[in-house]
Formats: sequence, C-alpha cells, structure tokens
Amino acid sequence: MSEAQTVEISLTQVGDYEFNVRFDGTAITELATDEPPPLGQGHGPNPSRLLATAVANCLAASLLFALRKFGNTPAPITAKARATIARNVDQRWRVPRIEVDLQLADAAASLEHLDRVLAQFEDFCVVTGSVRQGVEVDVRVLDPAGTVVSQHAGQGRGHDCAG
Repeated sequence: MSEAQTVEISLTQVGDYEFNVRFDGTAITELATDEPPPLGQGHGPNPSRLLATAVANCLAASLLFALRKFGNTPAPITAKARATIARNVDQRWRVPRIEVDLQLADAAASLEHLDRVLAQFEDFCVVTGSVRQGVEVDVRVLDPAGTVVSQHAGQGRGHDCAG
C-alpha cells in the first residue's frame, strides 16, 4: 500500500465526561466512552482502555494474518491487555506500558512455519508499530464560528512540540 489513508471519528459530549463516538465512513453504530468514577459514570471505556484495546486487537489481527499467510487455518485467537497508568515526571497521568497476551487455541506444533509467523507478525500491526515509535498529534481548538483559537503541532518520540 503506497497511498496514505485517513480514518475519521467524531465525538459528541452527552454528559459530564461521557461522549458518543461515531466511526465516520462506516456502518458502525455509536460507541459510548466515559471516565470511571469519580470523574465520570463509567458508561463506557475511557481513552486509556481504548488505547489498550486498539493495541491488543491490532496484534491479534496481525497474528491471525501472519498465520494465514503461511497456510494455517487457526482456531480463534484471544487477547488480554494490561495498560499501566502512572504519573510521569511532571505528575501527569500517562500510559507508559501496555502488556498484551495473545492466546492461540491451536498447539504450536500443529501450526506451519510458526517460527516465521512469530518473527514477523508484530511488523504487520499498524497500531502497535505507531505507538512504539511515538505518534504525531496535531491539536486545534476552534470556536463556534470555526475560528482556530489554539493550535499545537506535536512530534513523535524524541521531538519537542512546536506551537
């Protein structure tokens, strides 16, 4: 794939810390997100849980892709992710670590070319590869008329933000 793709989502606040998420360009219904108490009501996963979900799901799908690439027809794969949420040196909450366990339903000996699968499947994972390198995040704040009132261009790991 040589062409860049864009994925869009839209959020609308419906409560204190609760948002409805729409996955634009798809037939997927809305997803509720919320912070757990005491900030929110826990009506859905919070962003840290969604990040862990994205990493685990992408790794599981990448493992499935790699297994099939080498002629396997694996039984369903399961995944479990554990995100550590801790304060950084500036005392801000961050996700410094995500641990993912991928569970095969098939015996390793029954899978063709498992050594090659395991050597390369993580390279197929868009989300994990992006998170590991650091992701540029550009942020704009707009007023009701659509005027930009704040703009911040973020660089990936190892770069300072430019404003």
